Amino acid sequence: MRVAVTAIAAFMLFSAGNVAAKELTPDNWDEETAGKTVFLKFFAPWCGHCKRMKPDWDKLIEEYKESETVLVADVDCTADGKPLCDANGVQGFPTLKHGDPTALEDYKGGRDLSSLKKFAGELKPVCSVSNKDLCDEEGKAKIEKYEAMSMEDLTEYIEKGEKEISEAEEKFKSGVEELQKKYEELIKEKDDAAEAVKAAGLGIAKQVKAAKGKEN
Repeated sequence: MRVAVTAIAAFMLFSAGNVAAKELTPDNWDEETAGKTVFLKFFAPWCGHCKRMKPDWDKLIEEYKESETVLVADVDCTADGKPLCDANGVQGFPTLKHGDPTALEDYKGGRDLSSLKKFAGELKPVCSVSNKDLCDEEGKAKIEKYEAMSMEDLTEYIEKGEKEISEAEEKFKSGVEELQKKYEELIKEKDDAAEAVKAAGLGIAKQVKAAKGKEN
């Protein structure tokens, strides 16, 4: 009986230290960030710095999981969250960003739990549908514009916008593939040209020049 109790206690302790982190993807981004100021960690599972930071970051996620104004979450740049990482110019791991979900800013403070908690505690609510009093006139006008639309019109508008974004992403990918192909062609041309010059006797010519220089 004692062994069973000890095993259960150990399991509970293990579970408490392994909080299931909230991860954002394009599919849940709008729902999770709506009306909230965010504090996000863009990471890669293989990143050593990310692994060392995870325990403290997960504690912060746990502390703010019930917050109605602040969202602390992860974005896995190697999985479903990759489009969010690309859209926000993430180039290294971990990258921390904060603020308005539509205009994230880089976090440049300390990465220990004390520094992270202090910074998160200073985050302020942003203009949103649930915080209209924080909006400037332009922000209020945008919210009122969409509030005046019917559900059908809103759905059509959103689907059209998402389609345009998808088409832009496809165009970007296609363009990058073409650039990559052209790059590879230019590399081959360069290498072939260099090999042709060398094969014609460039190395021997250099040797002859060096020998003549010694004679003189």
